[in-house]
Amino acid sequence: MSFKDTKVVIVGCGNVGSTTAYTLLNQGLCEELVLIDMNREKAEGEVLDLQHAVYFMNRNMKVKLGDYADCRDADIVIITASAPMDLKATNRLDMLAPTKKVMKSIVGSIMDSGFDGILLVISNPVDIMTYYAWKLSGLPKNQVIGSGTTLDMARLSCELSKLFELDAKSVSCYIIGEHGDSEVVSWNSATIGGKQLLDVMKDNQERAKDATLEKLRKDTIDAGWQIFHRKGNTSYGIAASVTAIVKSILFDENRILPVCVHLDGQYGLNDVYLSVPTILDRNGAKEIVEIKLTPEEQKALEHSADVVGSYYEALK
Repeated sequence: MSFKDTKVVIVGCGNVGSTTAYTLLNQGLCEELVLIDMNREKAEGEVLDLQHAVYFMNRNMKVKLGDYADCRDADIVIITASAPMDLKATNRLDMLAPTKKVMKSIVGSIMDSGFDGILLVISNPVDIMTYYAWKLSGLPKNQVIGSGTTLDMARLSCELSKLFELDAKSVSCYIIGEHGDSEVVSWNSATIGGKQLLDVMKDNQERAKDATLEKLRKDTIDAGWQIFHRKGNTSYGIAASVTAIVKSILFDENRILPVCVHLDGQYGLNDVYLSVPTILDRNGAKEIVEIKLTPEEQKALEHSADVVGSYYEALK
């Protein structure tokens, strides 16, 4: 797959969709970028704005206003659309009922086009919506992926980098399970510069100050809400994380990211969509990486699976 053969469609031109479009454009990741939204006037405005931005980009990408027929030959369709977020909401699962109707309509329209590429779901609650999109689409499980905890991983890395005054990219830590309150940090596999994070915290107690593992986990979960309640949405971080996922797929990078994928026996879990470290290539979810968890982490992951799975009945 080369740049000249790639096409990405974004369904939903709200804050997340439009910011994702700009981030993809800024990195010049595909030849053609198509925007779809039920508010066609808004989508057309975004397209015109992006077309003007292309003038200053390194690659001459095509940006166009489209409809669901454009999904037919797309390599990736990104679903960002969801029901409007309630400013009083405290849990992503609160979005299940209203977003379910939106997702059913969108996936049906996408599949009616003859689409057979990678379906990338961002809409919250992302774990449940990704499972629902997979069921609705009939696509192979490797072709339906959720953005999952990729952004959570970055948020925790940033917190740890501030704590120890380091570049966040020197931190390696995976967050698994639900993208939400029951998510699990695999402290057992977390490292800073190749050194176990638990040893770093032990050897640098003065720097670590009052930081505890549970406080760091809760701060990571709360980070999105801190942004949301201040500006009404989160957009830059999620757009950048989705772009990293798209890049790994389109450029066949085989990068490992904690995305939301279908588990079929991995980690002892079955028929559930959760975030785990996954190798991403041009076929989507190439391979799930099973990192070593402590008994406590395994139990917490099983609990997270139960939380997510308990909502599947509501999808019927």
